[in-house]
Amino acid sequence: MDPGNTPEDKQVENDGAETAKVKTLADLGRIAGVTAGTVSRALAGSELVSKRTRERILALASEHGFQLNQIASKLRSKRTGMIGVVIPLGHERSQHISDPFFMTLLGHLADEITERGYSIVLERAIPEEKPDWLDRICGSGMVDGVILIGQSDQFETIERVAATYRPLVAWGSYHVGQRHCAVGTDNRAGGALAARRLLAGGSKRLAFLGETTGVEIAERFAGVRDVAEQVGASLLHLPCHMSFELMTGELEGLLTQQGERFDGIVAASDLIAMTALKILHGQGKQVPSDVQVIGYDDLPLATQTMPPLTTIRQDISGGAREIVQRLQSAIAGGDIASLVMAPSLIERETTRRSA
Repeated sequence: MDPGNTPEDKQVENDGAETAKVKTLADLGRIAGVTAGTVSRALAGSELVSKRTRERILALASEHGFQLNQIASKLRSKRTGMIGVVIPLGHERSQHISDPFFMTLLGHLADEITERGYSIVLERAIPEEKPDWLDRICGSGMVDGVILIGQSDQFETIERVAATYRPLVAWGSYHVGQRHCAVGTDNRAGGALAARRLLAGGSKRLAFLGETTGVEIAERFAGVRDVAEQVGASLLHLPCHMSFELMTGELEGLLTQQGERFDGIVAASDLIAMTALKILHGQGKQVPSDVQVIGYDDLPLATQTMPPLTTIRQDISGGAREIVQRLQSAIAGGDIASLVMAPSLIERETTRRSA
């Protein structure tokens, strides 16, 4: 039986109620001609109330500016309606949330999270300052689940917390047997893909730009190294910070001092690649005729460089969707599994045609 159509739902009182201020479920029920219980079920989307009745009650609620007491509702369900999104920076404390990669992934995550009716608590975590950074947010009672943008150098910490806190999903790498759920690209395969493309374009002396203290960057470098060792190509590792403010000066020095030792660059990120392009241009070197350059991420900015940047694409929007879907399932008590996505090469103009 549809509770919206039962005799108890007949209009109880309607003389002038339309003009009265609607403060309670009972007030809205009097206007709608149903009980407070039916109003509550309708606003909650219950199928026990007919679609027609639900739509009528929702329309009246909107017309009168009525909202359920969200705090009370969340207390009853033991849910906060909040998702914690944390950027751990154990490997690079000088990096900012405004970093183009963080902003791109955060934007996609925010779309997915809010479309599912959640709100976001955003935090930039510096483990050196607060070693219990992950314990604090997971145990705060302020969020229903936690998303990590990157694993940084905090893999063991994430593993430890995941042993007792289930609604936790990280953007990052997956290792066989790991406890926490991760969604990300096969970074080692991505590094290998970049190295093979440089070799196909005629490069014989490779350089990798980026610090490898973070898990994902270390795997990208390992992929480049795998290919270089297989074919006997030289490989130069030039560590630099991920922070734009620090990387610029570092790369100016490194590319000037070591410029004769490489003719192909794999950058750990698009931002590093973009910075390298600017420095190479200032040195009078032509890209790609003198030096080929490949970035990593395929951010929107990669199409705006001169020349446009060849890069390794991560499916950032698809990854964000998979992260939020898995987290929502974990919040509901379901089992979740990691996802490793295949990288892809995006050909633009900073690499030469295959030899």
